[in-house]
Amino acid sequence: MRVIAYSQLSDVRQEIELTGEVLRIGRDPANDLELPSPFVSREHARIIARDGDYFIENVGMNGTLVDDNMVGMGEQVKIAPGQEIHIGEWALYLSADEAVQPTDKAIRIRRERTPLAKAMAVEKKVHGELLRRLNLRTIDVEAQDDPRYVDHIKAHLSAVIDGIISEVDDEAGWFLVAQQLKRDVITEISRRAGSKMRPAILKAGDAVLDPQYEAGLLRMRDLLIQDLGLKFGAENVKEDVEAVEERFHEEFDREAPQVTESLWVYIVRRYILKDILDIVVGLGPIQDLLDMPNVTEVMVVGPSKIYIEENGVIRNTGRSFFSDEIVLTVIERIVTPLGRRIDRSTPIVDARLPDGSRVNATIEPLSLCGPVLTIRKFSETPFTIDDLISFGTITPFAANFLRACVLGRKNVLVSGGTSSGKTTLLNVVSAYIPPHERIITIEDSAELQLCQEHVVRVETRQANVEGKGRYTIRALVQNALRQRPDRVIVGEVRGAEALDMLQAMNTGHDGSLTTIHANSPQDSMKRLEGLVLEAVDMPVRAIREQIVTALDVVVHLTRFADGRREVTAISEIAGLDRDEDDIIVEDIFVRPTIGTERGKRGELMHTGYIPLFAKDLLHKGLLTVDAFM
Repeated sequence: MRVIAYSQLSDVRQEIELTGEVLRIGRDPANDLELPSPFVSREHARIIARDGDYFIENVGMNGTLVDDNMVGMGEQVKIAPGQEIHIGEWALYLSADEAVQPTDKAIRIRRERTPLAKAMAVEKKVHGELLRRLNLRTIDVEAQDDPRYVDHIKAHLSAVIDGIISEVDDEAGWFLVAQQLKRDVITEISRRAGSKMRPAILKAGDAVLDPQYEAGLLRMRDLLIQDLGLKFGAENVKEDVEAVEERFHEEFDREAPQVTESLWVYIVRRYILKDILDIVVGLGPIQDLLDMPNVTEVMVVGPSKIYIEENGVIRNTGRSFFSDEIVLTVIERIVTPLGRRIDRSTPIVDARLPDGSRVNATIEPLSLCGPVLTIRKFSETPFTIDDLISFGTITPFAANFLRACVLGRKNVLVSGGTSSGKTTLLNVVSAYIPPHERIITIEDSAELQLCQEHVVRVETRQANVEGKGRYTIRALVQNALRQRPDRVIVGEVRGAEALDMLQAMNTGHDGSLTTIHANSPQDSMKRLEGLVLEAVDMPVRAIREQIVTALDVVVHLTRFADGRREVTAISEIAGLDRDEDDIIVEDIFVRPTIGTERGKRGELMHTGYIPLFAKDLLHKGLLTVDAFM
């Protein structure tokens, strides 16, 4: 039995033959398997062979995950070949395949570059040679749209690849062939789902493409689509992408013998050609990630780390840029058409792409790890309450209660941590607002997608290069109150605008909604107090009275380690404690975490508390008497 360890950060793979009863793992060289990383304990874990079975014991303080479940300190968990184990940034698994031949010590560790690292080394060489030929240190943004300019680059790039492609070995080559076909399959899923695809850099009719081999590539793609049994359509995107992620390599291995040697060379050449073109005139290695329907966020940290979020889980893609300079060029290509600039004097840009995606870029001197780029993708098809119920985010019973609150014009605050799903829930519950009401939405970057007809959408604006023209959320909230709104929806309160929002809720704009960063419903009250104090110096008791009279309900979301986003509490702002002067927050629904199985959580349940405004909802016919029974 072998133990295989792969680093997501350094592209190093280690293999060690498990010959004894215990294999010690840690960052100290004295261990049988050394995993150099500050996130790995000196002696972190042990793999134990016992009566034909294998167990992993966590002995360090930094934690060990088996299939995303934490192994407690001193606890042993049974593991099987192929089961994924995470220690720091290292992924480990047992393999019963043909083992490496042992050395005199009966144990041999093999460190080697992964196929991805080999392919990237070739691409870096191709890019370097192209720069030497054409001196393309910077690319004018408008030049991307000039066919003559791009064709000139393609011709030179094609010649460079022809001189270097022989350096691609079989392992790296087959990796690129599989990646090209997987990319094509996912692109087809997106296309048939009606997604707005970015313009293709390589197009039919390009002189660098061969129609005969393109037909062969298309045939292989269609074979894999058939083998995977994809259903296509917007309603099946998630299911289709999961099928690709789970079974693609199995199906590819079965169809690989049909790839002829000449087609193999063509696909490898085509893959490298597109990757380098993406760097020179596109968005580099993140170009394809932005088109993947299962990717919700793309995060670049310096040139060497590109992360994505899939189904709520962040992972390192293993991709990288060749240099800081290229990352900066890509950032400029994104923000320049939006009328924004980024340089040392303006090192932060927060913007919105034409498709609604949110972009944030931070560079030196503020960023100490190189250029940082974060793109939160815009969902073309907004989630519905049925989607959230199917995801386990909320129960039907609690969803019906929130519906009654919105229809009953209760003021709702959605709280939670970063990326916990606050904006998504806000968007979903806003669908309950009657269509005849006038709604004004105010956001830093417009993300809300309300389905009502009478919606006024506004977003903040940064100052121009002269330092003028800045409009904050507070200014927009104040302006919204002069526009005769029935309801005001603020994407997030994070500053002095909290006071204006509370005053709006207190002056006839019942049924308004907003979000706030907080760790619990109780913490959200403390945070609101602090934000109001940023706007005006007034007694804390007066602030708390404003909050109590303005807000009715707090809905709290939590993002868990496995990526799931769930409503963990729905609470009423019940009043002010006259003795303690504290805001009374009563839980109506809670999701228990104590007394459940390890790694699992309970269902969102009614606590038995009946909110003070329940009588009003009952009177309006929005809830029934047995709703809280």
